[in-house]
Amino acid sequence: MSEDQFNETTSTEQDRNEDGVVIPLYSEEISAEKRALTTSSVQVARITKEHEQIVNEMLARERVEVERRAIGKPVDTVPEIRHEGDTIIVPVIEEVLERRLILKEELRVRRVREERPHQERVIVRKQEAVVTRSPVDESRQRTE
Repeated sequence: MSEDQFNETTSTEQDRNEDGVVIPLYSEEISAEKRALTTSSVQVARITKEHEQIVNEMLARERVEVERRAIGKPVDTVPEIRHEGDTIIVPVIEEVLERRLILKEELRVRRVREERPHQERVIVRKQEAVVTRSPVDESRQRTE
């Protein structure tokens, strides 16, 4: 047979060899699938721990000091409350028999701010996370 004659032959003739035996031809095809597979499990636990800690802080406190100053000076009118720096001056008046005013005394009111160190023991809590990873039993997964 020439090459042109070979191309024109039917598939039945092509599948046969010289002895007239049919040789079947096979081909393989692949199909792939995806599936989720659990390989391990994770467990997270929180643990709270406590420890004692010393706290050092400066504490501030305000108090008021009152100072009495005797004056004993005659005045014509009642003096007003006044300020001198951080001090408030409150005049105290007394009427005498003659009906005249005498500045008997002054109250000097002043705020005093104090700071002092303070130390105290306190309990401090802290959380930690503990992660545990466990492998999954593979024999159970294959049967599912």
